[in-house]
Amino acid sequence: MTIEMKKTDAQTVLEVSGRLDTTTAPTLETGFMQMEAACKSLILDFAKLEYISSAGLRVLLKMQKTMAAKGGMKLLHVNETIMEIFEITGFSGILNIV
Repeated sequence: MTIEMKKTDAQTVLEVSGRLDTTTAPTLETGFMQMEAACKSLILDFAKLEYISSAGLRVLLKMQKTMAAKGGMKLLHVNETIMEIFEITGFSGILNIV
């Protein structure tokens, strides 16, 4: 998994690519915790995300709860495979997917 961050005054965009699983989820969580205080609004770009496991879902849920108290969190470019996982797990009703 790789994460590219693009930050402006209003929002932070994280482009996540590869696999978000048990091995890589802690990297996303740690990165988020480091930038959380300065983050007003978060966008996750999943255009290149290939797979997400339950560990990745847990991190997304934690990020969503944190960002709900701030400017919110949106997911962009969610492919069919990832969207199917969100729908099966009920995360499509929790996350703001645009």
